[in-house]
Amino acid sequence: MSSIVNQGKALITGASTGMGAVYADRLAKRGYDLILVSRDENKLNTVASKIKSDYKVNVTVVPADLTIKSELAQIENLLKADKSITLLVNNAGLGAVTKLAESNMDDIETMIALNVIALTRLSAAIVPGLIANAHGAIINIASIVALAPELLNGAYSGSKSYVVNFTQSMHHELADKGIKVQAVLPGAIDTPFWDKSGLPVNNLPAQIVMSPENLVDAALAGFDLGEVITIPSLPNIEEWYALDNARKALGPNLSHTQAASRYQA
Repeated sequence: MSSIVNQGKALITGASTGMGAVYADRLAKRGYDLILVSRDENKLNTVASKIKSDYKVNVTVVPADLTIKSELAQIENLLKADKSITLLVNNAGLGAVTKLAESNMDDIETMIALNVIALTRLSAAIVPGLIANAHGAIINIASIVALAPELLNGAYSGSKSYVVNFTQSMHHELADKGIKVQAVLPGAIDTPFWDKSGLPVNNLPAQIVMSPENLVDAALAGFDLGEVITIPSLPNIEEWYALDNARKALGPNLSHTQAASRYQA
């Protein structure tokens, strides 16, 4: 058993496999008690059992499908009621790889419900308590497709662009209140995500696929550095800063009384 200092509780969605399970391990190692959320109770119990055997932390398993309003509300209420929760990891997500004309719209709607609506509602549920304590953090798992809409499915890319924008807005609102917010943009990660999306990971070039362990370790290093946007695969972070600064430079000219001269006769 490891000797560690308790950091409060971390609630992790999508915690039964892949990055969520690795986050559970790494945060337990840092001293967080855990609330693990996922649809698969058996897999959650497996993750919880291993963590409790490795670390002196408390682990609570809460099976829930966050695309079902009543079950999402259960987790929202938990975040509102339990003031010892100091960290929310919005890791649960679905992907899509098909073109719009070939996509099942019910599947796309479910993806948006999880990637956008659930993430937003859970974030909104925890924020008042974090503000009251002037302490805590939210980690949102986005994707590099947020910056590359030509890749994969447009609705999936759009949902992850939302996560990036939402995170930047939350940082703007909450940074002076003692609350950290981070968006993590993974590339291709070797997790069950790809099987669920219909494109098994073994169909991807091996040189672009990162392990979930490497991804989470890099993401937490970025978190420790205070990064709002963490892109683990990007060799030169200055390239991200250049893109973000170019976006900000547009600000003063995005709204005027007259259209730009190129649109005038």
